Amino acid sequence: MVLPNSLSSYYEKFLATGEVKCIDEEIPFEIPQGWEWVRLGNIATIIGGYAYKSQDFINSSNNQVLRLGNIKNDFLKHNASPVYISDDLATKTDKFRCHLDDILITMTGTRKKRDYFFSYKVEQNDLNYFINQRVGILRFYISEVSMFMIYALKAENTLQNVFQYETGTANQGNLGAENIAKVYIPLPPLSEQLRIVSKIKELIPLVEAYEQTQNELNTLNTSLNELLCKSILQKAIQGKLVLQVAEEGTAQELLERIRQEKLQLVKEGKLKKSALTDSVIYKGDDNKYYEQVGKKCLDITEQIPFETPKNWVWTRLSHIANIYAGNSISETKKKSKFTDVIGRYYIGTKDVDFNNRIIYDNGIAIPKQYEPDFRLAPNNSILMCIEGGSAGRKIAILNQDVCFGNKLCCFSPFVGIGKYMYYYLQSPSFFELFNLNKTGIIGGVSIAKVKEILIPLPPIKEQQRIVAQIEKLFEQLR
Repeated sequence: MVLPNSLSSYYEKFLATGEVKCIDEEIPFEIPQGWEWVRLGNIATIIGGYAYKSQDFINSSNNQVLRLGNIKNDFLKHNASPVYISDDLATKTDKFRCHLDDILITMTGTRKKRDYFFSYKVEQNDLNYFINQRVGILRFYISEVSMFMIYALKAENTLQNVFQYETGTANQGNLGAENIAKVYIPLPPLSEQLRIVSKIKELIPLVEAYEQTQNELNTLNTSLNELLCKSILQKAIQGKLVLQVAEEGTAQELLERIRQEKLQLVKEGKLKKSALTDSVIYKGDDNKYYEQVGKKCLDITEQIPFETPKNWVWTRLSHIANIYAGNSISETKKKSKFTDVIGRYYIGTKDVDFNNRIIYDNGIAIPKQYEPDFRLAPNNSILMCIEGGSAGRKIAILNQDVCFGNKLCCFSPFVGIGKYMYYYLQSPSFFELFNLNKTGIIGGVSIAKVKEILIPLPPIKEQQRIVAQIEKLFEQLR
């Protein structure tokens, strides 16, 4: 029995011994006059479940045994792996039969995660249920109290009080009947309990409606942010994000710089001579787009998705970046030669996430003696997944040289245009062109097809302003 005194302190009197003890530190808040602090064990019998054995269960009967998976907050999942017992065993274990207005609780879950102590109030049609071990019954001496208690048990202060008694192993948490009996509950007069329950039932539809609206708003905010990012990228690659400045030159001049860089790389043996075979895309007097490839001139008007500013050009990805796939490693070799060793990081598809980040220290590395057998993706180049469900959706910029897997594609841009290309590869236009080239059951795009995808190219100084504006706007959206 809990007794407040005139000095507003709380005391508990143990009726069996007459001992009185101050419990101020255990009382979480003040309650209205006429209410009382009580322990659950003083207002209810707490019954732990029976340890039915698997051989006790039969295919069907009118006596279902409720296990942990059947009890949720205010919901009985009676169809979740149902098990039944015979009439004879039901009679023998009648103590564990559910009664009308009992509150069922779950007493085992994951330690420190509070993913149990679910509570469900037994209704009229639930009377042929029996409780298995680790399911408990709270049977109140005054049955009407259960109507208030089914809400009080879910209150945050109650849950904090309950879980202070949690015991168990490193992973499994348990609540025993003896400890549940110690839990303090603020108890109003019965008539006030009924009025509180009535008001809660009146407010619940409003709360649920608000929750649904809030969830819809959260979803809208998330999708809106994504849509805004896509819109920014699309405007950027169409020349609509920043103004064009004539003094910044033309993209045609940038292509010439790229050609000179490629010539130098070929001379140094760092690039194949075939990389010099570029095409030229231009707009004719008839407003059609043509591609000059050697002596051939092809009409590619239908391949051009939109118009660009006059100082921009359309070109192929392969003309402005070195593009190639990585190397695969069998699981046997990965475990025997490349796991937990010192060497250059090896990046697989799983190591590139959907937030443009790369996990470098993944336990797989290529020792120096094996490096010649692997393609290298240099620092500041771009890795993109080109096969499987994440094809075209996983992409990131490297901050160091790495070896990489065969389902990843490396884009190593020329003349420092990597950041603009990185954002282009995330734009709706690129994603559409990429998906049009997918083949196979699992969905992938070959390196040859990736190289042929078109890209709208601005002058390099405009690229720098575009990148700066994209990053400024993205920061504002975070």
